[in-house]
Amino acid sequence: MLPRLVSFEFFPPKTPEGFDKLRTVRERLAQFNPRFFSVTYGAGGSTRETSLATVLDIRAAGMAVAPHLSCIGATRDSIASLLAEYRQHNIRHIIALRGDLPSGMAGSGEFRYASDLVEFIRQQTGDWFTIEVAAYPETHPQARDAKEDLQHFKTKVEAGADTAITQYFFNADAYFAFVDECLHHGIHVPVIPGIMPITNYAQLARFSDACGAEIPRWIRKRLESYHDDIASIRAFGLDVVTALCEHLLQRGAPGLHFYTMNQAEPTEAIWHRLHG
Repeated sequence: MLPRLVSFEFFPPKTPEGFDKLRTVRERLAQFNPRFFSVTYGAGGSTRETSLATVLDIRAAGMAVAPHLSCIGATRDSIASLLAEYRQHNIRHIIALRGDLPSGMAGSGEFRYASDLVEFIRQQTGDWFTIEVAAYPETHPQARDAKEDLQHFKTKVEAGADTAITQYFFNADAYFAFVDECLHHGIHVPVIPGIMPITNYAQLARFSDACGAEIPRWIRKRLESYHDDIASIRAFGLDVVTALCEHLLQRGAPGLHFYTMNQAEPTEAIWHRLHG
């Protein structure tokens, strides 16, 4: 079963070799006709120039691109400048995020929440951009509780967000419970599941601890049992994540957003399994 909507996320490379590699990855994933490629934006705008260069490179290749835009540490003028640049290149899609404050940076800038950024984009550009925001089926790690987190999400939607992409997860029930709770509270935007292929357990554990994504105990234990056996980790990960995608799509998820880590093979493998 193939996803109704699919998109792929990249981070901006740091070297010319990284840019060359990412172009190859992008061309391989383009065969799946994604809704867009997204490009992350470092904390406090720390990757502004490389993010912008990556976005414009994708756009110059004639592909749809959705830049991430995080507002912590940013000014209204800096955000307005980026929005104007994106409009100049006929980019119609933004992923609006709060972002994190880099260590050593004293102030949070002129925006406090992602909802403030969404509101500002709408004020500046009207309906030019489709605006996607983040959602957290397992609750944002900095939220006091799930109720508060849902209210923050609702505020982003009411500010003008069109769609949401979730933090990655491995528990489909958490996603469907979140969607049901959204509907119960009058939130009707599509919520696209974020999908993280499993290729490196140590890296996955580190990411998950930082962002609050739960690795179910049975998955964690199996991954730990493989130690440094990369082939077994990837084979098991492929089985787990493909089954998750199939379950999500069978129960009506509107699409999938893949956190590619700038690699083609893991996402391609999942896609071919879904196609088969």
